[in-house]
Amino acid sequence: MCIETGQFEKLLLAKLFVFLFFHNLPFLPILILAIIGFENRSFSKKYTAFTRAVAVKGILMCGDRPAGGVKVKIFDEDSGPDPDDVLDEGYTNPDGSFFLKGSERELTNIDPKFKIYHDCDDGIKPGQRKVKITVPDSYISSGGIAKRVFDIGVINLEGKYHNEERDLF
Repeated sequence: MCIETGQFEKLLLAKLFVFLFFHNLPFLPILILAIIGFENRSFSKKYTAFTRAVAVKGILMCGDRPAGGVKVKIFDEDSGPDPDDVLDEGYTNPDGSFFLKGSERELTNIDPKFKIYHDCDDGIKPGQRKVKITVPDSYISSGGIAKRVFDIGVINLEGKYHNEERDLF
């Protein structure tokens, strides 16, 4: 049997992963892939990470006025030691509209969130109100360009939202 260059390494890695998985060490294959990926970028690009993309658009209002100049951000929310990845950020246009898009390479699927940082109907309280919206999985695209855009429509920031927080920094 003739094995092509690179096939032997793949076969060896596959056998190692199966061994580790069946010996109750399922996290080690991912750790090994991550280490190999950091050491060998060409291996990382081919075998360890998948590019996912997302885009969000909408219009923000503060009562009956457009909420221009409001900070908006989309990011990949990660758990554990991996920090969240900002995919795109910016400010709303004078008419309150915005369009954000971004992509990220991850070992697993991305968990995109959209955040709005604003002072609408906030008085003189310190910091800004922060609203976080989960982008549905159906708007996550494979590859570097979003194939669908999550349109949040028109949001009136005067309202109080369930998981609203304050951003003091």
